[in-house]
Amino acid sequence: MPLDDLLIPGSVLPALKVNGKKQAVQELSARAATVTGLPERDVFDAVLQRERLGSTGIGAGIAIPHCKLAKVSKLHGVFARLEKPIDFDALDGEPVDLIFLLVAPEAAGADHLKALARMARLLRDPAITAKLRATRDADGIFALLTQQPAAA
Repeated sequence: MPLDDLLIPGSVLPALKVNGKKQAVQELSARAATVTGLPERDVFDAVLQRERLGSTGIGAGIAIPHCKLAKVSKLHGVFARLEKPIDFDALDGEPVDLIFLLVAPEAAGADHLKALARMARLLRDPAITAKLRATRDADGIFALLTQQPAAA
């Protein structure tokens, strides 16, 4: 399931250098602010507030932090491949190196959940994650995340 309706080429960070979870969220929030036009602090605070409810580190080196904001009109995604894995309080205790941040409108409801499920499905595919980890440039990562699946 491609993510071409959530991502734009400028929303991919191919080799993000961070020292921890809070810095990762801050960097992703800054890029999300650029993509959405929202204040960076609004995105950052909303994501941290959601993380306090429970970690969005889903395991296998993957985290899908997300938030809902009133001032955003559509779903937006930001993807980062980290240079070095970090502790993200993931469910399996493993460090995280692939992070997909989702920013959704406050009234998104089912669309927000569907987008989270799509991202989780895509990032749970070992072939996709191996390619994402091996790809070093933003264009290549963007193409992997947005490619249409081959016809069966």
